[in-house]
Amino acid sequence: MTDIPCSSHSGHSDHRSYSSSKSSQFPPEIVQPVIVVHGGGAGSISKERSERVRHGVTKAALLGYHILKDGGSAVDAVEGAVVALEDDPEFNAGHGSVLNEDGQIEMDASIMDGKSLNSGAVSSIKSIANPIKVARLVMEKTNHSFLTDRGATCFAKSMGIPIIPCEKLVTERNVKRLKKEKAEKSACMTEADKNTGTVGAVALDKHGNLAYATSTGGIINKMVGRVGDSPCVGSGGYADNDIGAVSTTGHGESIIKVNLARLAIFHLQQGKKPQEAADAALCYMKTRVKGLGGIIVVDKSGEWAARWTSVSMPWASAKDDKLQFGIVPGMVHITDIGKNKSPNPCI
Repeated sequence: MTDIPCSSHSGHSDHRSYSSSKSSQFPPEIVQPVIVVHGGGAGSISKERSERVRHGVTKAALLGYHILKDGGSAVDAVEGAVVALEDDPEFNAGHGSVLNEDGQIEMDASIMDGKSLNSGAVSSIKSIANPIKVARLVMEKTNHSFLTDRGATCFAKSMGIPIIPCEKLVTERNVKRLKKEKAEKSACMTEADKNTGTVGAVALDKHGNLAYATSTGGIINKMVGRVGDSPCVGSGGYADNDIGAVSTTGHGESIIKVNLARLAIFHLQQGKKPQEAADAALCYMKTRVKGLGGIIVVDKSGEWAARWTSVSMPWASAKDDKLQFGIVPGMVHITDIGKNKSPNPCI
């Protein structure tokens, strides 16, 4: 894993990343499925928690990859991967969502089909275990692209999505984090406390279709009703079969200012490789608005990259029956998940 400077004038790197090697040796007419997931750009992660985070992102990537290998669509794969992350309390989405200033959970999510450019999003949604499922229903079952708050919840209920008590989504860890933030509001908090990121996935299926999905609980102690980048198509993610798919994480207000996902797509469209496109977009956000974050991207040929300017970004990818994952610069693990191989990345 090498660092790439933010510009030709930079003497050091602010990018942490991993990216795929050259395109597959298979003929171009054979599309090899690919999935990449992220668990959010964040500060330092303890050794104890890193094991749980690693398990979570690899589990999500494997789940999505098996969907793709079985002939499932890119939309199916990214939804499945993000559901797995929403169900894991280690991540700031679904069951692990952070709390707003009133001690409540308000979640955002979006999904996009690169074939049709159809998208669906929800924001400030409560009492739903998997907001990404509702976002997909908005995309496929309505004439709209975005539902919020009470309307999103009512729609979810009408679609048969279980409505659960809000307290079932609240974890003791996030209650403690909110108390700490309120107590230290006038003091300097660590980046790990402030930046908990999002979760997301991008995928390319056997038919050459691309998709992205992004989901989050937002930021700790946010104002009631605050909406970040995750449900905003073009900021939290973007997918276009003719170009590529992107999911982002980081400081939502900064990401919105630069339309980070669409900016990365633009650089892909101009001929840059996924790693170069991600770097260019992240560099612009950092230099223009001092925002930190991360990007996962896969292009229409199946090349992919995971890049970040935050301290860490848990990520995992699966392609050609190889599972790769990492959390911090210099840490890349590769596991064979082919036939007769153990799918357990921890073995």
